[in-house]
Amino acid sequence: MSRPYYASTEAIDIIYADKFLIVVNKPTLLLSVPGRGEEKQDCLISRLRSDFPDILTVHRLDWETSGLTVLALNKEVHRHLSRQFQERQVHKHYTAVVYGKPTTDSGEVNLPLRCDWDNRPRQMVDHQQGKPSQTHWQIIDYSKNTTRLRLTPITGRSHQLRVHMLALGHPIIGDPLYAYPEALNLAERLLLHATYLKFTHPDTNRQVEFYCRCPF
Repeated sequence: MSRPYYASTEAIDIIYADKFLIVVNKPTLLLSVPGRGEEKQDCLISRLRSDFPDILTVHRLDWETSGLTVLALNKEVHRHLSRQFQERQVHKHYTAVVYGKPTTDSGEVNLPLRCDWDNRPRQMVDHQQGKPSQTHWQIIDYSKNTTRLRLTPITGRSHQLRVHMLALGHPIIGDPLYAYPEALNLAERLLLHATYLKFTHPDTNRQVEFYCRCPF
């Protein structure tokens, strides 16, 4: 199951900008980059290009995921930032609300992932062909039959947090691809938000960090 596609009209909040890079809060239901088809050309980078003509995508958030995204304003900065992501030098935290309550306060999911080719864009656990994927999680608080978690992805596979939480037995609330009906129907959106980002600034070589309040 998936939601009918449309592009959010919510404004893009620019958290930080200089002549090298920008950090923005991507709204939910907005693609990071253009998709297939004319209706999917409206996206984060196309909207930002009117003010930042040379902007380049460094990493992506899912259409339904909101939160912090960094984009480069020239090719050299793009190479610098992309290398940090590839070498796992970027620190990221997400906030998620999941169904049920884990039996411990924190833990790790270490399960290899690959595309579920017969059910794209879904991803799946595959111990033979999957790529190594690792996620740390920690309980923030608990309410009734849901739990708020801080998720820290060590790797950056497609849909990693969503599939790992499902494998843990606690799918993310409002997830049309992976949540069963009880969890899906508790929210109108995917309750997953990129709340924290830390990396080395390509110009100053100093660590910079950014926070973005969770909207749910």
